[in-house]
Amino acid sequence: MKLSQLAAGLILGFGIASAALAQTTMKISISTSQNSHQGVAIDTFAKEVAARTNGRYKVETFYNGSLGGERESIEAVQLGTQELAFSSTGPVPNFVPETKILDVPFLFRDKAHARAVLDGPIGQEMLGKFDAKGFKALGWGENGFRHMTNSKRDVKAPEDLKGLKMRTMENPVHIAAYKGFGIITTPMAFPEVFTALQQGTVDGQENPLPVIISAKFDQVQKHLTLTGHVYSPCIFVMNKAAFDKLSAADKQAFLDAAKEAIKANRARVDEDDAKGVADLRAKGMTVIDNVDKAKFVAALAPVNADFEKQFGKANLDKIRDVK
Repeated sequence: MKLSQLAAGLILGFGIASAALAQTTMKISISTSQNSHQGVAIDTFAKEVAARTNGRYKVETFYNGSLGGERESIEAVQLGTQELAFSSTGPVPNFVPETKILDVPFLFRDKAHARAVLDGPIGQEMLGKFDAKGFKALGWGENGFRHMTNSKRDVKAPEDLKGLKMRTMENPVHIAAYKGFGIITTPMAFPEVFTALQQGTVDGQENPLPVIISAKFDQVQKHLTLTGHVYSPCIFVMNKAAFDKLSAADKQAFLDAAKEAIKANRARVDEDDAKGVADLRAKGMTVIDNVDKAKFVAALAPVNADFEKQFGKANLDKIRDVK
């Protein structure tokens, strides 16, 4: 081999090595399966980050709570032991209390209303509240409207919920509301829920259709009622220090990647919502879909009076009034 060829080979070798060294790997996790609305979100995000940074950043994706439940993942991002997470807002108020208001039952009319609030000034201002807590919030995704399932009985009216032992998220607003229905609340991390339902530790749980489908809850729950009692957002969070280290162009790349991921995530929620009921009925679930929502709202009147004191009626109305 000529010296010049050897030199060229060495230079090429060093070039490849330095390119490999220049790649930064980050981790992102979800509590649900890869084949879910959340899986679509993080897969799209990882692909978009790689494309937008020419492969300088690689986002490794983890599913099914393999790095811990949502609370642990958010904690890890805050501490910097994990760079990113995509989570429902269930445990988020424990870190950023201002987000608590989004969990008030029957606050949002429908998905279009919720998306308009989150993508508009109210939601954008709320994303800014994460900075002081060690996070950079990249954008609001979606979990969907939450519905009740259980293994005991059909739930046609609020009184049918009394005495049911239900898994709830580790979320103070949800817990207060469900106690208002007479539910025996059992807060639990999502990765533990299937087993708890299977073993009868709890009678039921509540989640959006995309979660009920992807978690295969039809295998351990017979009854589904489309209460749509709470709208559940998701959120992309990144460790603030990790985000601050990025160049201005890379910061924009991460924000734009999150935007694309949120589009894909919401489209999947719409798809799951559209076909979910027929899908779950075909798998043997009894679905109550003609729910008298007014009765459920009325049953929560005392709890809602407390929420108005806690959050301020004007703040709740500001969200309700978004067109």
